[in-house]
Amino acid sequence: MCLFGEHQDYFGLAIIAGAIDLRITIGGKRRADQMFVIDLPDMGTKEEFSFAQEIPYDQKRDYLKSAVNIHRRAKLPMTGWDCEVRGTIPINAGTSSSSALVVAWNKFLLEAAGDPRALRPRDIAELGYLTEVAEFKEPGGKMDHYASALGGVVWIRFDEPMKLDQLENPLGTFVLADSLQKKDTTGTLGFIKSHVLEGAARVAKTVPGFGLKSPLTDKVLAEIDELPTDQRRLLKGTLMTRDLTKEGAALFQAKPFDHKRFGALLTAQHAVLRDHLQISTEKIERMIAKALDAGAFGAKINGSGGGGCMFAYAPNAPEKVAAAIAEAGGRPFIVHIAEGVKRDV
Repeated sequence: MCLFGEHQDYFGLAIIAGAIDLRITIGGKRRADQMFVIDLPDMGTKEEFSFAQEIPYDQKRDYLKSAVNIHRRAKLPMTGWDCEVRGTIPINAGTSSSSALVVAWNKFLLEAAGDPRALRPRDIAELGYLTEVAEFKEPGGKMDHYASALGGVVWIRFDEPMKLDQLENPLGTFVLADSLQKKDTTGTLGFIKSHVLEGAARVAKTVPGFGLKSPLTDKVLAEIDELPTDQRRLLKGTLMTRDLTKEGAALFQAKPFDHKRFGALLTAQHAVLRDHLQISTEKIERMIAKALDAGAFGAKINGSGGGGCMFAYAPNAPEKVAAAIAEAGGRPFIVHIAEGVKRDV
């Protein structure tokens, strides 16, 4: 779950994310040939391909093959496998199911090859990014891959070089809920990215030195207000999210942790995503309202938006909140912050 910082990582800004206890599991047996035979029973499909040479992609986001191609180019030792992939993460719902898959799959391939990077979550995260984003020239960032690989609560500042902290986890129970509304992640990312960068470039012409890390001063706000509608709302929302993420990081570092303030910040982050980035939906708004009425401390949409999931922070009454969200048509899961990618056996 992205706690703070949706649509920030691909701008080089900070995010705070938490890995949760819904998982992708991959198991398998070695084959004597150069074939991968991968059963995906949750999706009702099976994939078969040889890695004897570079594997062509048959679909737009062919992640199982892209990871094998990346490892093959690096001359990683490889054998064939019969595999089964199962998961409990809602698919195409804004909960990083594809990133969890590529992180788990890269971990599997590294373990199978006896590569020491299998024990280094940051290396696995980078391979996940290459597999899902760079290989297909997608507009996304690295947040999902690092959260899935490292686990817990991660605070990442996508500077050069990147700065990463695993924050102490004081958090209680969440209710994650799928709206059952499908979304277009890459289309949303591409639209937001292009308009924010265009808007920032226009502001920089009248405010020398302006960038996405510049303070949101009255002068900057005045210039943003002169931009075309989409550039105006998206640039302002990006800068407001940036500042809320800073406030969230300070909250995690304070003692004692203020659970109600955390919930209020989640709701404030959602308001920016709803009003400025415009990535919420009427159904998700109903689900959030029901969650707050049922006693959640705060709630927000999760991920790229336009459908998918929301979550509520409900340390005191998760069952009641889950029932209220279900009444609004959502599919709820009671979840907790959890560890990252691991080998079970």
